[in-house]
Amino acid sequence: MAALLVSVVFLLLLLLGIGLCSCGNVHIVYMGEKLPELHPELVRDSHHGMLAALLGSEQAAESAILYSYRHGFSGFAAVLTDTQAARLSDWPGVVRVVRNRVLDLHTTRSWDFMRVNPSPSGKSGILSESRFGEDSIIGVLDTGIWPESASFRDDGIGEVPRRWRGRCVAGDRFNASNCNRKIIGAKWYVKGYEAEYGKMNTTDINEYMSARDAVGHGTHTASTAAGALVADASFRGLASGVARGGAPRARLAVYKVCWATGDCTSADILAAFDDAIHDGVDVLSVSLGQAPPLPAYVDDVLSIGSLHAVMKGIVVVCSAGNSGPYSETVINSAPWVLTVAAGTIDRTFLAKITLGNNISYVGQTMYSGKHAATTMRIVYAEDVSSDNADDSDARSCTAGSLNATLVKGNVVLCFQTRGQRAAQVAVETIKKARGIGVIFAQFLTKDIASAFDIPLVQVDYQVGTSILAYTTGTRNPTVQFGCAKTILGELIGPEVAYFSSRGPSSLSPSILKPDITAPGVNILASWSPSVAISSAIGSVNFKIDSGTSMSCPHISGVAALLKSMHPNWSPAAVKSAMVTTANVRDEYGFEMVSEAAPYKQANPFDYGGGHVDPNRAAHPGLVYDMRPSDYVRFLCSMGYNNSAIGSMVQLHTPCQHTPKSQLNMNLPSITIPELRGKLMVPRTVTNVGLPTSRYRARVEAPPGVGVTVNPSLLIFNSTTNRLSFRVTFQAKLKVQGRYTFGSLTWEDGAHTVRIPLVVRTMISKFYVNA
Repeated sequence: MAALLVSVVFLLLLLLGIGLCSCGNVHIVYMGEKLPELHPELVRDSHHGMLAALLGSEQAAESAILYSYRHGFSGFAAVLTDTQAARLSDWPGVVRVVRNRVLDLHTTRSWDFMRVNPSPSGKSGILSESRFGEDSIIGVLDTGIWPESASFRDDGIGEVPRRWRGRCVAGDRFNASNCNRKIIGAKWYVKGYEAEYGKMNTTDINEYMSARDAVGHGTHTASTAAGALVADASFRGLASGVARGGAPRARLAVYKVCWATGDCTSADILAAFDDAIHDGVDVLSVSLGQAPPLPAYVDDVLSIGSLHAVMKGIVVVCSAGNSGPYSETVINSAPWVLTVAAGTIDRTFLAKITLGNNISYVGQTMYSGKHAATTMRIVYAEDVSSDNADDSDARSCTAGSLNATLVKGNVVLCFQTRGQRAAQVAVETIKKARGIGVIFAQFLTKDIASAFDIPLVQVDYQVGTSILAYTTGTRNPTVQFGCAKTILGELIGPEVAYFSSRGPSSLSPSILKPDITAPGVNILASWSPSVAISSAIGSVNFKIDSGTSMSCPHISGVAALLKSMHPNWSPAAVKSAMVTTANVRDEYGFEMVSEAAPYKQANPFDYGGGHVDPNRAAHPGLVYDMRPSDYVRFLCSMGYNNSAIGSMVQLHTPCQHTPKSQLNMNLPSITIPELRGKLMVPRTVTNVGLPTSRYRARVEAPPGVGVTVNPSLLIFNSTTNRLSFRVTFQAKLKVQGRYTFGSLTWEDGAHTVRIPLVVRTMISKFYVNA
């Protein structure tokens, strides 16, 4: 049903004209003041006449024109190539021909989608209240940075904070002049890599022995978190607008720990954490991690490094991993870090597919090459399989499964299978066989695969089946692809991305992970032009990418804004502010859903506390705060020995007289992996709002579980800003092994502070009949 609904939506968008194009760019032809004696209809006719003379027919003019300005002044807007626009600029009566521009603050869309912008009504928002994050320093552990990118200009930014102790380390094509008041530090770490693999040979791979980014990933994440405003940004015309980071005046400190080979060694990562703590960063953005099985916290350098950073007051933000939608795949699960899942936004990129029988469909694509209006032959993958390939491999266009002689010069229709889920694999298979295009039918997802050398259009199974019926039932089936178009605001969001790793944590199931969700699908941000992204396109300055690597810097940017507003907040308070104010419903009030197979209603294992709401996080009212000693007690509860923990926190016998339960951690969530009968869990909240306030508890109990809160009324005053309460859980159903979900909300009329409740009930006694 979900696939049918989205197919209908896409078709409606097409019929409304959103999917139609002539593969040019929109230009405005300004013709000055309208003669008062001319009737508006005559002016419109003159515009059509000009276009018809230029394009060769009335029909072409009708298809190209978007608006005819004929009342206050004369002119029109139309889809034109650059050559056509240049010819019109010399036309009698034409004053000016200008390219259409998006002037509103419209970033890669994700920040506007989260409403991180100065309020047009004049009310303050998190961006203006934080002074655009200017007082915050974000450290980025990644592949480096491309300092010449317009996203890293320092226009209008004040002097580097005096507390900053970092520096710019020179290297290959990088020196002190590459730093400014935006990029205030840059270091690179390769000793661990070279110890493991030998000296890096930069003649074999495109790489720089410096903080310069040869990959693009680090530039993308840094600009997402703190990029300056860049007008006319787009990826080959898609997602056009003004690009910006979440904290556009925050400072960036770059720590290059990952290299073009895709490797990031533990030794280098830990060295970067060490430097970052010394240098004085406020936030660390870490879009990397280790896939399950997860090492113990005391053996994981990312957990160790982040623990030391958090204990020094640094907010550490990490990606949750891209192994979804399977459970227990979440990584970076230490309770002291903010672990970020990926969600969608209300933007996609569509193109029309027109078959030889004149029936049209719509699919998702990011291909923007020269293919529109070209009639191409289409074949079904199974019909062009190689002799030794089985049907399933051929159907999904698995590598080596197709006959190159039969594929050459054709568009190939492929279907996703359990064994081959990736559209990108199909593209590579068909390119190798010298095919010229791919239609990939798959389960529904907003994540669009990158294909730049040949067209790739992704459709759902229903559309794919309809195309298959035409392809196999027609003697000479053909297809035409339309231009990729950016579709904005027509899709419901957010949804949890299919690839986003899910909880519960396989290492510490009592700690809810991920913590929060942020945009991570089809995100436009700066890119390194160092290497061509394909043989057909070459290099780009902005690129669209997806992953929890993209959602992580969104939260890093929000954290920087919060630290600018509340410099004394601890990392736990920053995390709590985001988690407890997050949204679990989309913009239309529906419960968030999770991309899976099939779609389902999302739960805290998908999104943590929910999708981040930065403006509400700025003034949460209450926070669940923690001290470094709380993290020590957690490590004790994990059963690590005193010497191991003592070496981490420089304490002797730190586990004496500490409770063994992880449930007592003052997290903005309660997760009980085994509820047997009755259990009481304590929590403490700190008032960060008005000194005098009264909060009442509201409970949505997980099904099958009774929940009571004592006290259910919290009264704060000028002398009491911290209060504790107890949440008691009582299993009502003896259902073993099933998680259920609820919430506990504190409300005072101005604030709503919500934490998720996650409970799995277990049979307390199990009898087997003899």
